[in-house]
Amino acid sequence: MQVGILGSGMVGQALGLGFAKLGHEVKIGTREPGSQKLKPWLAQAGKKASTGSFEETARFADLAVLATLWSGTHEALELAKPGNLAGKVVMDVTNPLLFEPNQPPRLALGFSDSGGEQVQRWLPQAKVVKAFNTVGSGHMVDPKFPGGPPDMFICGDDASAKQTVAGICRNFGWGVVDVGGIAGARLLEPMCILWVQHGLQTGSWDHAFKLLHK
Repeated sequence: MQVGILGSGMVGQALGLGFAKLGHEVKIGTREPGSQKLKPWLAQAGKKASTGSFEETARFADLAVLATLWSGTHEALELAKPGNLAGKVVMDVTNPLLFEPNQPPRLALGFSDSGGEQVQRWLPQAKVVKAFNTVGSGHMVDPKFPGGPPDMFICGDDASAKQTVAGICRNFGWGVVDVGGIAGARLLEPMCILWVQHGLQTGSWDHAFKLLHK
């Protein structure tokens, strides 16, 4: 499978390495494909890894991963050209966070809307699935916790797309909890804030969520 990662930060690089280790071809899309900051990632990811523009990456992708900062998400998708993602699964890893001086991050959207729903509106012909927004990049692939594998909560309107993303989660070492349609992002994005708040209070970012059943 050809995986296009839209976004070159820590999250995009971590997930890109995960896909590369599973044998997929991976291209990271960025405004500066020749940036020196991606040289270590290319060396680690191997011969099937490459970089390109957002548009090149969207065209390349069989499956796309949206891993931008929220402030740059719409522009990145415009540069990618939404038509290049038509009919494709887009795994939305973003969180609509606002960052203000001396304040913890907060959500820019909520209650009656979500980032996931906004991404689906920006990409009306794509199959958007929210995933990997409730954990830090250091534990996205092969998470190791004393209590066993944590759970990845996902949502999206297309059942087959969710099956694809659920398979990716399991291949990366996660259990999967499907919370329904893309409007479920209204629940999952606040989970990011909960994850951040716990990290700020404890000073540790080594935590994840797990749904327990009796």
